[in-house]
Amino acid sequence: MRRRNKHDLSMAGYLYIAPWLAGFLLLTVWPMMQSVYFSFTNYSLLEPAQWIGLRNYRQIFTEDTSFVHSLKATTLFVFLSVPLKLATALLIAIVLNRKLKGMHFYRTVIYFPSLIGASVAVAILWNNVFGVHGLVNQLLSYLHIEGKNWIGMPETALGTLIVLAVWQFGSSMVIFLAGLKQIPGEFYEAAAVDGAGKLRTFFQVTLPLLSPIILFNLVLQTIGSFQMFTQAFIITKGGPVESTYMYALLLFDKAFAHFQMGYASALAWILLAIIAAVTALIFATAKAWVHYETDGR
Repeated sequence: MRRRNKHDLSMAGYLYIAPWLAGFLLLTVWPMMQSVYFSFTNYSLLEPAQWIGLRNYRQIFTEDTSFVHSLKATTLFVFLSVPLKLATALLIAIVLNRKLKGMHFYRTVIYFPSLIGASVAVAILWNNVFGVHGLVNQLLSYLHIEGKNWIGMPETALGTLIVLAVWQFGSSMVIFLAGLKQIPGEFYEAAAVDGAGKLRTFFQVTLPLLSPIILFNLVLQTIGSFQMFTQAFIITKGGPVESTYMYALLLFDKAFAHFQMGYASALAWILLAIIAAVTALIFATAKAWVHYETDGR
């Protein structure tokens, strides 16, 4: 009887997860398997796929100059925006962790930019800030400094997207704030008794205890930044002179502008391999700077 009840419970569990499992297999696993196959074919959506082996991959690495430009722009964006975004989010989280009157209101206001996301409204806002007649140039004019077309110049266009990414630090800030609230106050009391100042307390107490949260945010933001698409698509269209031509933009153009689905599938799997390699590298280095309570360190 007990074995039968256990079997019934197992069947009930499988029935509960069946809708999710069916959706996962049909909407995630099956498209991924198709993408693997299409990456070895010449497929345009309008005609049947033709097997061409490794030709797409060879063309990407040997002939496609846009691949090099997009990979360079994306890598530069990731390695500049992610550290700046995490540093800003951590700094704001520390400020918002104080017990002050009206702090819930301040947290909501500061988090609000992240709710907007990447939209047409953000594109208009960014043009009003970094355009020729934007807010930045107006402020510079008061200092008698000649402004620039920040979005329209290859030297500065990517920088405006990096500033936008840093400006939308809300999700990382919330996670940091939750981590700060989990640090026991006894550690700070012990540091104060030991005569540690605020800077020493931050580096010897806060950062080590917060390092698992930093690792989590670092991995999350790195993966998301490599896939950055909407901001560049709406604000700069990948220009000027491909200075903001992100990898996801290249993939989008090949798939939906030129209908080269096989080629785009190969690009997608190369991106997956790059993200996996960078993530693995982060986890490999984490042993040297991430501290857990169970480590005894």
